[in-house]
Amino acid sequence: MIRIRTLDQLHIAPGARVFYRVDYNVPLEGTRITDATRIEETLATLRILRERGAAVVIASHLGRPKGERNAKYSLAPVRERLAELTGLPVQWADDCAGADTSHLQPGELLLVENLRFHAGEEKNDAAFAAELRKLADVYVNDAFGACHRAHASIDALPRLFPKESTAGGLLLARELEFLQKVTNISERPFVALMGGAKIAGKIEPLEALMNLADKVLIGGGMANTFLAARGVPMGGSLVDKDSLDVAQRIMEGHFRANLVLPEDLVVADSLDNPTEIDEEAVVSDGYTDEEKAFDIGPRTVRLYEAELKDAKLIFWNGPMGVFEKVQFAKGTMAMARAVAEADAITVVGGGESVEAVKASGFADRITHISTGGGASLEFISGAPLPGVEVLREG
Repeated sequence: MIRIRTLDQLHIAPGARVFYRVDYNVPLEGTRITDATRIEETLATLRILRERGAAVVIASHLGRPKGERNAKYSLAPVRERLAELTGLPVQWADDCAGADTSHLQPGELLLVENLRFHAGEEKNDAAFAAELRKLADVYVNDAFGACHRAHASIDALPRLFPKESTAGGLLLARELEFLQKVTNISERPFVALMGGAKIAGKIEPLEALMNLADKVLIGGGMANTFLAARGVPMGGSLVDKDSLDVAQRIMEGHFRANLVLPEDLVVADSLDNPTEIDEEAVVSDGYTDEEKAFDIGPRTVRLYEAELKDAKLIFWNGPMGVFEKVQFAKGTMAMARAVAEADAITVVGGGESVEAVKASGFADRITHISTGGGASLEFISGAPLPGVEVLREG
């Protein structure tokens, strides 16, 4: 078990300045935040810090500005939403480096501009970390979604504080609690549901789950690649050709889990303007060049629903199809319902899976929805997360 220092172990003197590293990398349409979940998930920690008399310096990245100032990636819209959600004034610093925090009073909030406007953030630069260190007396990290990155505010900065002055926030502690239920398998049967466009980028977590779970159910473009590796003609479907050998290796390997692939798929002649859709195209028949798979079919839905119904622990990462298009959303929405209705500990591992669960209306029935897609997958694969390792006890 990984144990980190937590808020209840942290001494915060009244008026102490707390550097609160969050993950406010929220989706934007212009300056409008389309999903404020990552902000909302930090409110509980913010409340505790304020109750304990801290002056809170809030820091985050947003997007990929590549070490340069770019108005497109400003945290200004986040400041407005944070003020709405907390009902409090949120002070603003136009630059995270050199910001004046000396005037902050107990309970006050200050949001600093995007950490990634400085190249030193992604380089884990010691000099940049030293600049950030001047802003606060205590360090708290709730940015689980960035904990797999050895960046300055995640790795170098907390090392500049006394260990007893660093801790993980409530969100980070909760992420570790539930992801360790997956890796330590507190309940069986354990069923993993894996989807998304490609196998690439998910090889290690997929192999880890094959050793941890009892069943691994595959959907989405990932399923196309497995089926192609099995010799099924996939027509015009998306196939991750660079991962065919990986798919073959997994299918032929000796793992604990049974790998379950779709029996039928929803295929069409086009994604954006389909004129012909076959919702029950059987896998064993193969597919023509004009047929492209965009979702799992009804037979596969029933098969996967039955597997999920009997599970006691479920981990889901990746949609079953192009759920953004209503014609190809049935499989993903059915899986969201099945996961929500299962009498099981259910963990949804970030990314598009979270979008799908929210779109389905079943998000409030999931045991834990991770705020970090890449971080959750790396954790499950067994890779050490820099932001977690630096906060470990002992």
